[in-house]
Amino acid sequence: MGTSNEINKQDFCLWLGHLKLSRIIIVLSTILFLVPLITHYYLSNVENNSIHITHSAHSHTDLPEDLNYLNDLDLKVRVEELYRIKGSVSSELRDMESKRQKLQQELQAYTKNIEQLKFELSHQQTELNRLKISVEQAQVAQKEALEQNTPDLALPKRLTANQLPAIFPMLPRNLARNCRMFSCFDHSRCSLTSGFPVYLYDPDQYTVMHSNWDVDGFLKTTLKQTLGYNPHLTNDPKEACIYLVLVGEALKDTDDISEAFGNSNLPPLDSRALKRLPYWGGDGRNHVLLNLARRDLSAASGNIFTNVDTGRAILVQSTFTHSSFRSEFDLIVSPVLGPPGGDVWQECAPMLPARRKYLLSFQGEIKSNSKYGPTNLYGLDDSDLANTESYFELDRFIVEHLKEMGKSSTADKFYFEFECIPANDDNINTGFQDWALCGTDSSRKFILRDSTFVLIFAPATAEYVSTTLLQARIYEALRSGAIPVILGGDQIRLAYDEVIQWKRICIFLPRVRITELHFLLRALPDSDILLMRRQGRLMWEKYLASVQSTLDTIVAVLRDRLNIPPLPVENVPAVSVFNETFQPTQVIVNVDGEQDESLGPLEPPYNSPAYRRNYSLLITQGHEVWNDWGDPFHLYPTLPTDPLLPSDAKFLGSGRGFRPIGQGQGGAGKEFSEALGGNNPREQFTVLLLTYEREQVLLDSIARLRGLPYLNSVVVVWNSPKPPSPELRWPDIGAPLHIVKAARNSLNNRFLPLDNLKTEAVLSVDDDAHLRHDEILFGFRVWREHRDRIVGFPGRYHAWDLNTANSWLYNSNYSCELSMVLTGAAFIHRHYFHLYWKWLPQAIRDKVDEYMNCEDIAMNFLVSHITRQPPVKVTSRWTFRCPGCPQSLSEDDTHFQERHKCINFFTQVFGYTPLLNTQYRADSILFKTRIPHDKQKCFKFI
Repeated sequence: MGTSNEINKQDFCLWLGHLKLSRIIIVLSTILFLVPLITHYYLSNVENNSIHITHSAHSHTDLPEDLNYLNDLDLKVRVEELYRIKGSVSSELRDMESKRQKLQQELQAYTKNIEQLKFELSHQQTELNRLKISVEQAQVAQKEALEQNTPDLALPKRLTANQLPAIFPMLPRNLARNCRMFSCFDHSRCSLTSGFPVYLYDPDQYTVMHSNWDVDGFLKTTLKQTLGYNPHLTNDPKEACIYLVLVGEALKDTDDISEAFGNSNLPPLDSRALKRLPYWGGDGRNHVLLNLARRDLSAASGNIFTNVDTGRAILVQSTFTHSSFRSEFDLIVSPVLGPPGGDVWQECAPMLPARRKYLLSFQGEIKSNSKYGPTNLYGLDDSDLANTESYFELDRFIVEHLKEMGKSSTADKFYFEFECIPANDDNINTGFQDWALCGTDSSRKFILRDSTFVLIFAPATAEYVSTTLLQARIYEALRSGAIPVILGGDQIRLAYDEVIQWKRICIFLPRVRITELHFLLRALPDSDILLMRRQGRLMWEKYLASVQSTLDTIVAVLRDRLNIPPLPVENVPAVSVFNETFQPTQVIVNVDGEQDESLGPLEPPYNSPAYRRNYSLLITQGHEVWNDWGDPFHLYPTLPTDPLLPSDAKFLGSGRGFRPIGQGQGGAGKEFSEALGGNNPREQFTVLLLTYEREQVLLDSIARLRGLPYLNSVVVVWNSPKPPSPELRWPDIGAPLHIVKAARNSLNNRFLPLDNLKTEAVLSVDDDAHLRHDEILFGFRVWREHRDRIVGFPGRYHAWDLNTANSWLYNSNYSCELSMVLTGAAFIHRHYFHLYWKWLPQAIRDKVDEYMNCEDIAMNFLVSHITRQPPVKVTSRWTFRCPGCPQSLSEDDTHFQERHKCINFFTQVFGYTPLLNTQYRADSILFKTRIPHDKQKCFKFI
């Protein structure tokens, strides 16, 4: 208060002094103006009288009395004297006029200074209020730091084993059949902070097959290549947590399975070769035996571990019997049917329309007697064979019922094929299975793409919990978008079912409910059909589609069992455009146009807390991570779906970091500007600018950010190959400024996951965007309520093209409905930057580079696809674009044509259009509301 009174007294004295000076100047000006006029009038009369004396005849009485005594010479001298006096007075008048003008200019300058001082006083008062808020916030933060009783978590320090596995005696086979993770796995080699290192035995160097068997060459080559991209792979066996061993599936010297397997009594897998592995440790603990079958040629290749002592090793394959499968220890996987890696969206069928040509399809042939006989194949006794025959009888009844269903008068169409043509090379043919798969791969794909549902039979023998054929048919169905209906689904298990929720993808139906099948399928509405189809495609792309996804999933599931978090996601290094010897010049720039109101505290940079959920995420939200929005292969600093505390928790023991408005009592504009409030702790945001050869426009945009509350830093992605001029004077805005060099000119660089993005909230802004401080802060506060969505200012929508069938148009007309928010002025969670580069298909980023356009549409597709929610548009004051800026790419004639094409291409890649329409817009609280005079609105102008 003392400081404020002193300021007021000084201001009053200054004003009083200026008032006295003004009066003196006015009096002097009046005198200086009147004296020249009187003098000029007098001299004029004198001059006229002298002229009359020279040229006119007047009586002596008309002359002054003293002139009667003057001769001509004296009179001339007097006249010259008067002229001299006149010149002197005129010169003095000019000097006085110059002084008068100078005093007037000084008076105007003083008046302007007074106005500036008044403005500065108001500005300093606002800054003082901000600083008071900042001090209060700093005091609260200091108090929290002193009272905290939990440490700040960071990335874990790796703690790995430092010696080879010890030698243990071989486990008896009867005990090995009951292996579980707690009894047969050595957890001491896999600490929580180990990072789960994985060692691969080179399949070319360590073969574990008998001489007449060999590992599929495709698998050997592909496995080593794709596993090399897995971050868990290590070349040091001493630190390894698990050891991967690739075992085979195909014959090397003969196609006669009876000769290779039956007559020689030699299984494909050599037990002695397993024990000779250098890190086997006597009993095979922590070893994982991979049988990634691509073809189910025989019982030996389907269940390659039959009659083989595998000790404590974990078995990974597609075919298991109930007696051989050790739940939560062994792992059922899908056969490797896809490419090594890369984009797989070309293999998928469109997800629309919901109901396809055929309601239900089936292609298969019952085979009750296989070439090698069920007894030799399965080792079944008489009771098992009787049970198998009963299954075959039920299957025959099912076939007859399906034939009758196909002949019914219903409007639904069915496609059933119960007699197979001879199998071709690309078939997944099963000589030992009860059902043979009909048709070629291409013909089956054609039928599946026309099928809403596809019927899949579980093995007729109840002894089997999974077979390669069953998993392959699931794979094919999901690839084509046909929803699997598994008859006998109550007796089987699908791949990775300990983490994947298959009931959201498939319909599991007991065989005896075949008569209710048609009723059940008709009961599903289009929304549920598309929900299951979308979920199936999501799981297929993430876990089944390629060799890369299969290996990554196997490693992730085993790691998940041990509650070991994934390795941290990699950021892109932010390389400065300036070298170490050159530091850019920064100057303080005053920017006019911002309203004089306190919008928030001025704080030092405060980074968003990261990696707080390293070990709790998969425990509390494991199913969501695996089946919904999550990525089980990487560990992220934060997620937009992190859980919220209840409102009262911030006042009852969990209030660290929270800044409730009015300390919890609420309030209008004044209290609102002093604290963030909301349901999340305090945080800041980063401004991310993408620029290309518009240096002055960029500098002006940066300068406007000076004094912006809650600003953590400004990151500029320099997209131009030419570095910035050394003479540029960069604005000092009171927050860190980073100028990052882009590897190449690409609009995809707008979403680079740079390592200097330290906040969850990122404001993506074009370099020519002109947003006021209140608009930015309003958008930031709205984003905090919708952290998983894009929140911004310019809205757009995708419109159906009425002139072209099955086509979309990009539309920027004013509309009461929107589906996109342009990322030229929008808040986005940092997590989506990682997904844009790691999860989004490469074809989309390539299309962005091809058109030099559409990166904002791609981000809207991505976020809507993950969240199934539209973006949020916030109110602005129509100051989005700066006037007079150079032409941007959006003004090109081809801009809109390219964006039409982008929407349709992205729809093809995703299989559907994930964009959702919304009629919702966020306006500030108390907007256009009449409130008492002693209260202040949240934002005065928006």
